[in-house]
Amino acid sequence: MGRINKSTPELTRDAVSAAHELIKPHIHLTPVQTNTTLSILASTPQSAEALRGTQWEGQAPANPKMKLFFKCENFQRIGAFKVRGAFHAVKRLIEEQGLEEVQRTGVVTHSSGNHAQALALAARTFSIPAHIVMPTISTPSKIAGTQSQGAIVHFSGSTSQEREAVVAEVIEKTGATLVPPYDHPNVMIGQGTMALELQAQVEELVRHNPELSVYGGHKGKALNAVITPCGGGGMLSGNAIALRDTGVKVFGAEPSFQGGDDARRGVEAGARIETVKTLTIADGLRTPLGDWTWKIVSDSKYVAGLYSVTEQNIKDAMRLVLERMKCFVEPSAVVGLATILYNEDFRRMVEKEAGEEGWNIGVVFSGGNTTIEAITKIFAAVPGNEAERAEGTVGKDGGRVAENVAG
Repeated sequence: MGRINKSTPELTRDAVSAAHELIKPHIHLTPVQTNTTLSILASTPQSAEALRGTQWEGQAPANPKMKLFFKCENFQRIGAFKVRGAFHAVKRLIEEQGLEEVQRTGVVTHSSGNHAQALALAARTFSIPAHIVMPTISTPSKIAGTQSQGAIVHFSGSTSQEREAVVAEVIEKTGATLVPPYDHPNVMIGQGTMALELQAQVEELVRHNPELSVYGGHKGKALNAVITPCGGGGMLSGNAIALRDTGVKVFGAEPSFQGGDDARRGVEAGARIETVKTLTIADGLRTPLGDWTWKIVSDSKYVAGLYSVTEQNIKDAMRLVLERMKCFVEPSAVVGLATILYNEDFRRMVEKEAGEEGWNIGVVFSGGNTTIEAITKIFAAVPGNEAERAEGTVGKDGGRVAENVAG
């Protein structure tokens, strides 16, 4: 199966910096926002009621200190971070093969929506034919967004194996080059450009507004940690590569529903989990790690830890972002925040490692490609439905959210 670039770039911060220079004309410098309410919530112990029925029931709740800085990739072109990796991969492909050759054969990928739209936009920018393989269960708005960029959409089943089978057919017929949604160094490096921006933006914010930092007016590191959603692992890997040896810890967050936390379970078991079939509401995270992303995500020198959250955790975090930050996000985007607010293992780790001072944490909002109709369905779900009963989440975290949001 044809893949982008015969040569493999080094996975280094310098490579990420070079990628950033290459794609700057084609991406937005997305804002970094803060929110006092969410930082206070993150630094407030969960109630006994919120922990009832969870694996942490009966334990003393963690009491970490955190200030949060949100990298809003939902304001990126096509509404998600994926344009970073797509533009970097396409520009490197043009460098290697020449524009005329790439225009003759085209590019192909498989994606549930955000990478699909990103590659379609990058291809259209350079008048390159784009073939996009999308699962039939993809969000209708993401299918429409991909088609609006002029891409040819081919439908498939929802598993990675089913997607890849259709991709192989397209390549055989057209000679198109595969630009993977996450599992390639050029894609990973492109996604990592957000970490460079985030680091610089937080430094600037803290320099002008010291009260935004856990350190206040005292001199301290601007950014202590970054947490990103993890599906195929391209974004998490890219951030980890960009921040390697900077002293900034990188964490990944996943949905636990129906085994969606494959990266966490795989790292724990010491072997990559190759197949994931979950209908989590975090639809952008329904894919397993690839060979390349596994190498980075499973290496503790790059990724300091992986954590998972329930469907109810995701809903509660999404509600807070919509109502308190007035920020339009998709469910996948808030799994990092959900981890910060509701995963006691993560919270206890921060309490222990950050000590009395606490941490400044960068939280990546990966995208905002959803619709009012989809959001309405998520929040209209009847409490106690089968999915929530399977998670064992009903009535656990909602109480804490209601308690802290009131007033």
